[in-house]
Order: sequence, then structure tokens, then C-alpha cells
Amino acid sequence: MTEILFYHLQRQPIERVLPALLEKSLERGWRVIVQAASEERIEALDAHLWTFRDDAFLPHGIWRDPEAREQPILLTVNDDNPNQARVRFLIDGAAVPSDAGDYERIVLLFDGEDPDAVETARTRWQEAKGNGFAATYWQPDEHGRWQQKA
Repeated sequence: MTEILFYHLQRQPIERVLPALLEKSLERGWRVIVQAASEERIEALDAHLWTFRDDAFLPHGIWRDPEAREQPILLTVNDDNPNQARVRFLIDGAAVPSDAGDYERIVLLFDGEDPDAVETARTRWQEAKGNGFAATYWQPDEHGRWQQKA
């Protein structure tokens, strides 16, 4: 059964949180898609994932690349799955894809400081539960460690 995880970002930008979650996904041998709502966000993430840390980078590509199907992490604005990812990250309000049941995990990252993003996450939570998915809600504690709240 597909798990849908909701990550409530507080005092941490997505540029800090996403790379760590992507690293954990790769460590588990999962192929990943990161879907954003705009090409501008994809371009910014593309640059960031090469330089987010001095001693590491995350191997990735964008959906327009000729070798997109081979990428362990694929950045996209589309809802297809060309690299046969098992995990899909949704950012900036990207919609849950119609084939959500084909993934092991769907991870929704949302900005807890943005009331519209919080409301969208609440709606997606209700939809996930209504569609029978296993949904969990994660929030950072005062030290920035993720804690499951629901």
C-alpha cells in the first residue's frame, strides 16, 4: 500500500530539507521523482542539488534531458514516471498524481508559514485518507528532528 507522508516545514526551507530526504531515498535504493509546480523551481533545484554540500552531490537530471529515464532522481513539472521511481516528492503544491497507488511513497512537503500551502495540505490529507492511503504527518521538534504527529 502506498504511504503518503506530509512534511510540515517550519523554520527550514525546502532547499535544506529536500536533499536530506533524497539522500535517504537513494540509500534505500529507491528511484525518485521530485515534482514542482514551475519550471523556475525545477531549474533552481537542479542547480542546488549539485552544490548543496561541499562534500556531496545528488545524481539527478531534469525531465527534458535525453537520459531522463536513467536518472536516480528526476526533477519534473509533469505527472508521468519516466524513470520508474518508487518515491515521488511533491513540492510547491504539485498535485498527487492519478497513479499514486503505483508508488511506495508519496511525500508532500509544504511550507507551514504559508496559509494557502497549509490549507492545500489539509485538503490533500483528507483526499489521501478518503482514498484509503496510509497517511502520516511529520513535523520538526525544537531541535529540527522529524517527529511523527499523526
